[in-house]
Amino acid sequence: MRKVLVLYYSRSGATAEMARFIARGAESVADVEAILRTVPEISETCEAIEAKVPESGAPYVTLDELKNCDALALGSPTRFGNMAAPLKYFLEKTSGQWLSGSLAGKPAGVFTSTSSLHGGQEATLLSMMIPLLHHGMIISGLPYTASELLTTTTGGTPYGPSHVAGADSNLPLSDDEKSLCKALGSRLASLAEKLG
Repeated sequence: MRKVLVLYYSRSGATAEMARFIARGAESVADVEAILRTVPEISETCEAIEAKVPESGAPYVTLDELKNCDALALGSPTRFGNMAAPLKYFLEKTSGQWLSGSLAGKPAGVFTSTSSLHGGQEATLLSMMIPLLHHGMIISGLPYTASELLTTTTGGTPYGPSHVAGADSNLPLSDDEKSLCKALGSRLASLAEKLG
């Protein structure tokens, strides 16, 4: 059974919703299990002490889950054209995986949500790829065979799925956004099978 780790940070819920659709796409491929995980908040003054399991949503990721996945989908809301600090903080603790090469050769993709259509989606997606490239992962975007890329009036890029959440962060995922999320999940699962 191949494991696709769908790792994300979400504050308003849109990125978490995208993660669920990516997981659904991954599990549409035979013999694939999607594992939804998140990262804890961080404090401005010191590392916050969080419960081992969050009150709601996905459990917190462990470094072993990252090491043992066959593919990775990494998601974050956009923060000034970059990933959110809690996700970056987690990635900065992966030196051991980098030194051992445990992620090298595994497929990975990225996804994001912004308040506005031009809120830095592509910059965020590209910035999220950088640590994955340092790990030697094989980056997969979305090819234009995902026809929604040609017609979407909401989110969606060839760099990875994206969502426009609106100024109040309350717009639901559009049908195109949902389809593109599922497309990334199935693409990563299929690549993990081929590369495995």
